[in-house]
Amino acid sequence: MTKPILIVGGGPAGLSAAASLAAIGQKSVLVEKEDRLGGAPILSGYAKLVPTGEWARDAIGGMVDRVEGEASIDVRTGQTVAEFAGEPGNFTAKLSDGDTVEAGAAVLCTGFTHFDSVNKPEWGFGTFPDVVTTTQVEQMISSGEGVRCPSDGRKPERVAILLCVGSRDRQIGREWCSKICCTVSSNLAMEIREELPDCHVYIYYMDIRTFGLYEDLYYWKSQEEFKVKYIKARIAEVTSNGERLIVKGEDTLVKRPITIPFDMVVHAIGMDPNIDNMLIGSIFDVALQQHGHIDRQDNYGGAARTSRDGVFVAGAATGPETIDDSINQGASAAMAAFAAAQGVPAAAE
Repeated sequence: MTKPILIVGGGPAGLSAAASLAAIGQKSVLVEKEDRLGGAPILSGYAKLVPTGEWARDAIGGMVDRVEGEASIDVRTGQTVAEFAGEPGNFTAKLSDGDTVEAGAAVLCTGFTHFDSVNKPEWGFGTFPDVVTTTQVEQMISSGEGVRCPSDGRKPERVAILLCVGSRDRQIGREWCSKICCTVSSNLAMEIREELPDCHVYIYYMDIRTFGLYEDLYYWKSQEEFKVKYIKARIAEVTSNGERLIVKGEDTLVKRPITIPFDMVVHAIGMDPNIDNMLIGSIFDVALQQHGHIDRQDNYGGAARTSRDGVFVAGAATGPETIDDSINQGASAAMAAFAAAQGVPAAAE
């Protein structure tokens, strides 16, 4: 009988991997370092998801409920993998509580870390309380309290969303595009306007990358229906005049300096590699790519493979990724792991 598949990470990709294996009668052990499942959408309190518009607590929460209610999935929260050894079909993992898990294969669904805006101090985060992140605004909306200025609880009349905070920035070692920030910001701008119709929302951008169908659903819709204003600019700094925040920079379309006051400034924070990736790479003996994400090998010769046979990867562990694509990759990686555990060569997966 095939040994259980070890799944590391209980976010969207890990939940999908576990559910997919359960659907074919394969047992799995799901290890999550936090005390509950759900990953960033649940732990960080996301609001409405792109592109479905469903609340994260319902959509991802429903996935959590299905996994926790499935007898073939052994959920281990508050645990990490301390040691991992063996070969496909016969791996042994030692958990942080000292327990040992036998596994036929492993799927790494270890996700990402949100960029910490303190690494961009000239844009005001950590200095002015009304400079916040997209994640914090999501939490305001999902809590039901609404979008408010943290300094005094007032409803903002003018909000600026600054794109590419922690993305596409060589000066701070973040050379990659985080893929979903433009779309999330357009969505968030519409949510702010829906709650506060008298609030003026501006999005400052280098380029807009609402890829695929998102262009119409978010970029154009936010402008035409919700009157969100887009300014192509390079931001120099965020300061304060004592009453309002001041965004200073250059409008790169008309080549002139801009200085505009706002009640709230929102950093559209990027997706960093999981802060634990060096340790994860060492424990599982898998290679990392140049920026620190888990390296995915030969996408066409075998789905979701890492540099180690029998160890697979899915979702934002490999780089910035959408929730929907992470879910799909989790299912694909689970099937590849199932095949590997039974000794099926990668090329036949």
